[in-house]
Amino acid sequence: MSRTSLGLIVGLVLGIVAYFGGFMAFLVVSFFAAVGLVVGLVLDGRLDLGALVGRATDRR
Repeated sequence: MSRTSLGLIVGLVLGIVAYFGGFMAFLVVSFFAAVGLVVGLVLDGRLDLGALVGRATDRR
């Protein structure tokens, strides 16, 4: 599945949630979509959380 198709599907799902569930449901679904994106990037090896955490805590 291409990234364009995946983006289209996510947009459609968020639109349906916003229409039927209201704004709060939209925010909850958007939050979990962002968490899923970060987890997917970490599992694919495209995002290194160790480097991000190391920079934030390494203040000498």
